[in-house]
This record gives sequence, structure tokens and C-alpha cells, in this order.
Amino acid sequence: MEPNNQTMVFILLGFGRQQQKSIGMFLLFLIIYVMTLIGNMFIIILIRCEPELNTPMYFFISNLSFVDICFSTVTVPRLLANLLMEVSSISFTACFSQMFFFAILGITDDLLLAVMAYDRWVAICRPLHYTVLMNPRLCKALVAGSWLVASLHSLLHTITISNLSFCADNHIHHFLCDLTALLKLSCSDTSNNELIIFTEGTLIIMGPFLFILVSYVIIISSILKIHSGKGRWRAFSTCSSHLTVVSFFYGTAIFIYFRPSLSYALPSDGIISAVYSVITPMLNPFIYSFRNQEVKEALKKTIQRIISSKNK
Repeated sequence: MEPNNQTMVFILLGFGRQQQKSIGMFLLFLIIYVMTLIGNMFIIILIRCEPELNTPMYFFISNLSFVDICFSTVTVPRLLANLLMEVSSISFTACFSQMFFFAILGITDDLLLAVMAYDRWVAICRPLHYTVLMNPRLCKALVAGSWLVASLHSLLHTITISNLSFCADNHIHHFLCDLTALLKLSCSDTSNNELIIFTEGTLIIMGPFLFILVSYVIIISSILKIHSGKGRWRAFSTCSSHLTVVSFFYGTAIFIYFRPSLSYALPSDGIISAVYSVITPMLNPFIYSFRNQEVKEALKKTIQRIISSKNK
């Protein structure tokens, strides 16, 4: 007799046996999480408060920072709790709730990176039409569309995987309830789920990735036509940060989700997933903003304004 899924309890094995009650790993991930919250909240507040940063590019960066805060919050607090426990258990409902929100936020991140590539293409290849093409209405529509598509994607996978049967083995070789790890545990036929991952998943992940690649081929060819060395350097600098994040995010995501089912839920998956779900959200404020001259100038003005207001 198959157990009722609703009464199922999963055991998160995390990064292996060395994870259990590891104070060192607890402190490491706590520091990363705090830095993620502070860095991304700071970027959001700075962009909202400084008129100079009221541009489409920084509008998308502030939305990316919000997604990164949520992305880390879906996984890291439970990971921190599990690091202090002998057994890291999670109920069926909590597990699939985590998977649902993790998928939404991951795909929203994915789509926002593609939106930002489009923004850079317009800025560099169509500079005279930038303010017309990247108007506030379109920017809001692109962000809203990213959330909508991500929600539908997450709902599809959550429903189809939750309807599978889970039998004796309840050990998840991961620090979170990821869809590939859950597919590995199912005693049902998962061929349809794997087909969905390789079709719909390819479209929703590889589609934006290919769009970014094509965009940057066009962008780089346009930059090389700029006669001024200073102009070329400035154009490259606005794109380098985005390309760095794209490399981190897509490199690990493609490895995790686009491979044969026999290799799902490898012990190394938790470490690789941590790069795009825990490490990248922490690095984004530094990669995107703190090394940006406009952000530095805005920060100086904000600090000067705070100091002057205290001296009055």
C-alpha cells in the first residue's frame, strides 16, 4: 500500500554528513545571508532615493535585488536551522511550498537577466531611441510579465510533481526541496515530468539565455565600431557586470537541470546549487552596483545629505 503523500516527511541531507550540526557552516551561511539582505536592501533604498538612478537599468537592478532577497529567504533560513539539528526533516507541504517559491524566484531572476540584456542592447545599439523604447510603462510590463511567466512555470511543475507517488526512500540529497531531487525519490513513472523539464524548461531557461547571447553578439559588434577608446571602455563596463552574473547563474542552473535523470540529485548538487541560489544573490549588489561609478556618486551624495542634515 502506497503512503499518503500528505503524511510524507522528507529528510534533507544537505551537503552530506559533514553538514549535520556544523557550527562553522552555520556561521558561514549566516554571514552570507546577512550580507545578502544588507547589500540588496541598500541598493533598493539607494535607487529609490536618488533621482540620478531613476533610469530603466537601475529599475531592473532594484527589482533583481528584491528577487535576490526573496530567493535567499526561501532557502537559507531553513538551511541555517537544519545545520543545528541532528535530523533535517521537512513535511510534504512545506517541501513543495519551498519548491514552488524557489522555482518562481529562480525563473524570475532568469527572465530579468534577459530583460536587462534587452535594456543594454537598446542603450548601446539604439541610444537615440532609448527613452522612447524603454519607457516606464514598458519597463513595468516587462517585470510583471517575468513574474507571471515564472508563476505559471512553477505552478506547472509543482502540480505535476506533487501528484507523483513517493515511497520508502525519503532522503533528499540536497539542502532544499528541488524538483530534480524530488523526481529521483518518486516511485512513479517520471518520464512525463522529465519531458516537461526538457521541453518547457528548455524554453523558459535556455530561451532567455540564447536571447542574452545573441544580444551581446550584436552589442559587442556595435561597441567595436565606436572610435573613441574611452567610449568603448564605458560601453563595455556597463555590460561586464551583467555578463558576470549571467555566467554564474546560467552555468550552474544548466548543469543542474539539463542532464539525464540518472544523474539527478548527486551529492555535489547542493554545493553547485548554492552558487546560484545563495552566493550569487550576495554578490549581485557588488557586481552590479558598488563598482558602478554612478552608484558611487549617488552614495556620496546620500552620505553628504545625511551628514548635513545632522549638522543642522
